[in-house]
Amino acid sequence: MKRNFTWLIVALTVFSGGASASEYIFRDLMGNTLPSPGCAVESEAVAKATKPYNINNYSKRFCQTQGYGWYVSEVKDNGKAVCEDCKGADAGKKQCHVEDVVVTCKRLKPGTAGLIPGKS
Repeated sequence: MKRNFTWLIVALTVFSGGASASEYIFRDLMGNTLPSPGCAVESEAVAKATKPYNINNYSKRFCQTQGYGWYVSEVKDNGKAVCEDCKGADAGKKQCHVEDVVVTCKRLKPGTAGLIPGKS
């Protein structure tokens, strides 16, 4: 019984093909976020605009504009906050957004993970 089990393990090892690693296509994108809603004191407006949630959310949107299958690999640069003065009743307050956010997007390279029917 032990010999049969050993031969089975040897046979599986010999005949099993090595799994090929998936290849990816990478693309760096630069974009700007939208201004935060409402007006606030400059320090609060900058804090709202540079929240990690906002950066991650917009990074995901930047990659999704490339088409189906693109997703965020990493955020290379969080950019810089830029503020503008509010007008009307909120004079003296600011509304901020983040410029030049650099994101690396990736997607699976077609044909590297069995995506083409009939080919291995």
